[in-house]
Amino acid sequence: MKDTQQLKYVLYARKSSESDERQAMSIDGQLMEMKEKAKREKINIVETITESHSAKETGQRPQFNNLLDNIYKGKYNAIITWAPDRLSRNAGDLGKIVDLMDQGKLELINCHSQTFSNNPNEKFLLMILCSQAKLENDNRGINVKRGHRNKCMIGIRPGPAPIGYVNNMKANRISSVEFDKERAPIVKEMFERVGYEGHSGRMIKKWLERIKFKTPRGCTMSLGRVYATLKNPFYYGEFHFGGHWYKGTYQPLISKQLFDKVQIQLETYPKQWNKQVFPFKSICKCGNCGSGITAEIKYRVLKSTKVNTHVYYHCCQSKDLDCREPYITEEELINQLRSYLPQMRINKRYLIKEFNDEIKRVNNMRKVIENSKYMGVELTPHKVRGVEKTNITETMIRNYLLHILQFGSPQERLRVLEGIKSRFIISNRRIIKID
Repeated sequence: MKDTQQLKYVLYARKSSESDERQAMSIDGQLMEMKEKAKREKINIVETITESHSAKETGQRPQFNNLLDNIYKGKYNAIITWAPDRLSRNAGDLGKIVDLMDQGKLELINCHSQTFSNNPNEKFLLMILCSQAKLENDNRGINVKRGHRNKCMIGIRPGPAPIGYVNNMKANRISSVEFDKERAPIVKEMFERVGYEGHSGRMIKKWLERIKFKTPRGCTMSLGRVYATLKNPFYYGEFHFGGHWYKGTYQPLISKQLFDKVQIQLETYPKQWNKQVFPFKSICKCGNCGSGITAEIKYRVLKSTKVNTHVYYHCCQSKDLDCREPYITEEELINQLRSYLPQMRINKRYLIKEFNDEIKRVNNMRKVIENSKYMGVELTPHKVRGVEKTNITETMIRNYLLHILQFGSPQERLRVLEGIKSRFIISNRRIIKID
């Protein structure tokens, strides 16, 4: 082994934020003690590495992994640290350290009260001390799990109480769980709004934002936390922990019946997207709040057993949940659009192409043309010297557009509406052109 003053040292200090190391010396304290030791012993420190990370699992500490790589590359060949358990509390990392010593790349580990060089007895002692730290970790984990089970058996869930409840602490342990007087009534109203009034999670979130509800940490509730709260059985008096169900000894906030109603209300089924086509959503929006327009189909069975189908367009309330803009039927919407047809801004090139495609596919499309003189006209556009020429008039295009709006399928309407540049708002069941 080289003389101590000739070795190239790396100073390594580590402290975990986990409960098993709360009593360990702080990183600043470790650095101060080891720098004083280095000064006394005239140790050459090449680099200082600090890390706030648990050493329970192998290969999870990026700074420690970098330290091992630099030792292998020869940047330094000795370590100065407060104690052996600062380097390793697991068998994997310990094995890497010992392996570097066996290869002669790590010559000395200098700790506060002892040193470990590359000889069998000192390496054996190093492995015993680090293995002892691992044993303490393992035993502590067993004791913690046993304590959690005992806590659950007496009806108290370990960990922070969910929003609406607070933990009462005694000797740094949870002694009981009580209502949070400020937030419990609001959490209870969340369940009631969903269970009795049919509100969705998004509606609850907007309501909480409107009343400026805050969590104990002063934050707003995210949508995910709203749903997690509404699905938490803790509020009716039971909780799940460690793979088992337990009955709580605290006072339930809601009844089991209300909780079950909420779960039914929140249950969603896979949506079949594009099952229904509502073409006029693309050109209209709400004139009251500026939200988009949505639609729904209603069916009415007559005495004759015939079923009448009606399509209603209305505000989707994306910008204002309380928007009261009345609905308008698709039939009335089309009738009003007819009056705007002469002044609509249209994409002629697009609609000419659609027009010609229809003529090729549908035999009765010639009825669109009002004057019989067009019956023998070749309607397909052609190019002359790079400029597109067509004998289709704008009147023909608008008549074709009217025909599709009145008699076309939803898919056909959706297709030709892409050629309309004008946009409309719906206000008090009236269509108003805005551009």
